Amino acid sequence: MKNNNDINEKQFLEQYSADEYEKPSVAVDMVLFTIDEDTLKCALVKRSEHPFKDMYALPGVFVGIEESLDDALKRGIAAKAGLHGIYFEQLYTWGAVDRDPRMRIISVSYLALVPKEKLDTTAELYSIDEIGEMSLAFDHKKIIEYARERVKNKVNYSNIAFEFLSEEFTLPQLQRVYEILLDKPLYKANFRKKIEPLITDTEKMTSGEAHRPSKLYKQK
Repeated sequence: MKNNNDINEKQFLEQYSADEYEKPSVAVDMVLFTIDEDTLKCALVKRSEHPFKDMYALPGVFVGIEESLDDALKRGIAAKAGLHGIYFEQLYTWGAVDRDPRMRIISVSYLALVPKEKLDTTAELYSIDEIGEMSLAFDHKKIIEYARERVKNKVNYSNIAFEFLSEEFTLPQLQRVYEILLDKPLYKANFRKKIEPLITDTEKMTSGEAHRPSKLYKQK
């Protein structure tokens, strides 16, 4: 191979050998949160093969050689949860050398949020408290803890709470989502004053079959 200083970039790329360096694999792991039974829950899958056979883990996929990280995430959500067009954001990259016993695998974790009614009824959901008592594969418990803190922090400066609701909702439903994500009760009057600029009245009401009819709102 000629000295790099003696050739142009096109010539350099023509003679470049991609086999010169070891290559780690890259995966995306999905922290899929929803609110079910008044609790923040995360979707887990039971591994059917080694390593960590029969243990629970986050749903994930390996990234294809010509696939973007976001595209891999979309493919994984569609294949493993049957979901399309939901909210997601990149969380963090996990690169400990020994995080996977098979080989060097770097994981890019994603946070995905979805209303419970969009999830397949067969999805295995576990509350954050339950997960705290479980042994999970790889470093997935640490990833979930990181995602939980991300959501809790973002509630204070973003509209992330709306991702857990249907398009139309009541104010008590919205307040309860905030309380679950922040892990604390909120004063009704203060909450409604704070949230007022973010919502609009649909001029519709709930059916009132089980409770008094309530106004329905949607996000502005």
